[in-house]
Amino acid sequence: MPKDNQIPAKYLCSITGLIMIDPVITADGHTYEREAIEEWLQGLPPHDTSPKTGKNLVNKNLIVNHDKRSE
Repeated sequence: MPKDNQIPAKYLCSITGLIMIDPVITADGHTYEREAIEEWLQGLPPHDTSPKTGKNLVNKNLIVNHDKRSE
């Protein structure tokens, strides 16, 4: 852990701001906490865009980010 005891941003979900436990990758290559991105994609209203870029996602498939999970 860094000396200042702050969690590096790469371990935080950009939707929740919390440490990712079940990180998944979206079609545009960004990583989010699974529950948070599922709520974003299936919410009211449902989204078909990236919460990070606002651009349309080519699909709503989520892939486990094994690298982030193992770190």
